[in-house]
Amino acid sequence: MIAETARIYAAGGARFYLTGRNPERLTAAADDLRARGAAQVETALLDVLDVSRHQAVIDAAFVVLGELDVAVIAHGMLPNQSRCQTSVEDTLNAFAVNLTSTVALLTLLATRFEEQGRGCIAVITSVAGDRGRQSNYVYGAAKGGLGVFLQGLRNRLFRSGVVVLTLKPGFVDTPMTSDVRKNPLFAKAHRAGRAIHRSIEAGRDVAYIPAFWRPIMFLVRIIPESIFKRFRF
Repeated sequence: MIAETARIYAAGGARFYLTGRNPERLTAAADDLRARGAAQVETALLDVLDVSRHQAVIDAAFVVLGELDVAVIAHGMLPNQSRCQTSVEDTLNAFAVNLTSTVALLTLLATRFEEQGRGCIAVITSVAGDRGRQSNYVYGAAKGGLGVFLQGLRNRLFRSGVVVLTLKPGFVDTPMTSDVRKNPLFAKAHRAGRAIHRSIEAGRDVAYIPAFWRPIMFLVRIIPESIFKRFRF
């Protein structure tokens, strides 16, 4: 999904500083962007759970690129809800990957963007964070908490000229959802990536990916709890 967004920027000659924990995939992504027209692509290995590495990697990105026009945080994992219901370890790991590691990165990035007085910080959350459902409330709670954090960060950085964009994908056909049964609501990754690019360029605050999820989640949110708790999904 985010690879398509990067490819669009690469075609315009953008410069990149990519991070990831898999060296082979990171190298392949860098090579792909160079082939598509990127002016510069640098990489750094980073396991987001290793919070002690965050500062060094962010500092290196600013040294290499000088300033950042856009920072995109696009990591996460879809935990097994059933296992989380009986495993404290699995639940806390899901929160570490989907919430606290991102908050740690944002805390450092926000200061640097505030100092430079411009740019966009775009973060992928999920429509699952709009309301807790029994089928995925651990994942939803992590993404919901991240959404509230981003709201406050957006309010803080607004006067500094920094855009904080909350991206809320619905079902997207990616490796993370490979085990999820597909339905008509699933979007192709390349379409989602293009929508993300448009949202960044438009300077939006919140974007549902694809856009039809906005009215869907509006309806989901307004259902009274006394009724909603009776649904089995």
